[in-house]
Amino acid sequence: MLEHLDAVVLARVQFAFTVSFHFVFPAFSIGLASYLMVLEALWLRTGRGVYANLFRYWLKIFSVVFGMGVVSGVVMSYQFGTNWSVFSEKAGPVIGPLMAYEVMTAFFLEAGFLGVMLFGMNKVGKGLHFLATCMVALGTLISATWILAANSWMQTPAGHLLTEQGQFVPGPSWWAIIFTASFPYRLVHTVIAAYLTTALAVGAVGAWHLLRDRANPGARKMFSMAMWMAAIVAPIQVLVGDAHGLNTLEHQPAKILAIEGHYEPSPEGASLILFGLPDSQAARVDYAVEVPKLGSLILKHDPNAALPGLSDFPREDWPPVAIVFWSFRIMVGLGFAMLGLGLWSLFARWRGGLYDWRWLHRAALVMGPAGFVAVIAGWITTEVGRQPFTVYGLLRTAESHSPLAAPAVATSLIAFVVVYFFAFGAGIYYLLRLMAKPPQPDETEPPPQPQRAAGITPAPATASMER
Repeated sequence: MLEHLDAVVLARVQFAFTVSFHFVFPAFSIGLASYLMVLEALWLRTGRGVYANLFRYWLKIFSVVFGMGVVSGVVMSYQFGTNWSVFSEKAGPVIGPLMAYEVMTAFFLEAGFLGVMLFGMNKVGKGLHFLATCMVALGTLISATWILAANSWMQTPAGHLLTEQGQFVPGPSWWAIIFTASFPYRLVHTVIAAYLTTALAVGAVGAWHLLRDRANPGARKMFSMAMWMAAIVAPIQVLVGDAHGLNTLEHQPAKILAIEGHYEPSPEGASLILFGLPDSQAARVDYAVEVPKLGSLILKHDPNAALPGLSDFPREDWPPVAIVFWSFRIMVGLGFAMLGLGLWSLFARWRGGLYDWRWLHRAALVMGPAGFVAVIAGWITTEVGRQPFTVYGLLRTAESHSPLAAPAVATSLIAFVVVYFFAFGAGIYYLLRLMAKPPQPDETEPPPQPQRAAGITPAPATASMER
């Protein structure tokens, strides 16, 4: 049975499965690291123990999320050599250094300060500990920068030279490779998505505990901070997403046309298809619910602007339309739900009911996983929309895989599924257990750092994470 499966399809499924598991953890850790930095800064500035309590509360969760992200990321890098060796050979001179820069800058920075951040609260000075927290937060952002630089080069390749053997090698300037046409939009869009994902998760935890004890100061504070983030950042993400879409239309038009379901050109203005069933064989969208002219208004900012169709491109260059059509709508739908939650929280804050409106708390609890679903849907839209290329327009996916038989790829895929669901299932269960515990109800602070006197060795202090 396995002999009849396509090795390329199985390799793509395996990479999609592992990267989907991995992507949610960096998205959470990027936002959590910055959130911890803000909490510690507020504690140092105000002296209020509620911020110290929340810092210790979320530090435990961050440590687990960070570890799961590192473990799941290691697995992905091995697949470049096992399942995608031809891609590694051809694009390695460009992709390899970018990945190495991520290790030498971001990972070394995080590894150097993570131990101080996790275990040094009562062992080093407050200033040094805050510096460690800032460096870890900075490291997560630098990591995202290098990874997205590599991905952006695959989406909008530039700055390289092509050898006679078909290998991509760096050109005269690395700046052209790093700062490709889509990189700024992709970086800002992804980092904001990480902050929104974290805000929704923190807000859901705060809402969970407010539903049980609306007087808990930690639950009130985390919920308020999360709702501020959702209210402020969600509208910004809408604007950034619009700019990113315009950039994609310029450099990857087939992807946008597949997202919109436009098989045929629209010389007098394209409609916006809200819903429908794309049929690529017949090159149409069945049962389409559409708004006339709105597609051109969004994509060209002119309701009468002409738009091409997928029929203007060779059929073998079309991405899988149905997948990106629906993944994009899931992402956008959840994005507007986040915007709605943020506006609802502003109204509740204005009316003085932020901590008392039970339905707002229930909505925030339901929206807790929305950020993770949205980032996965966005990743699917980006990566599947790039097909049938690994390096857009230059190297096809069918030409990038290793010469492996389908049974070998299928066996490793099954092994990944089994191990991931047991290992990461246990990790996620532990995270939920941590989140289910309420924050410390009284405003306590971490114990002071031990003072060393001449000839006196202080007794070891209890680690703040154990409190």
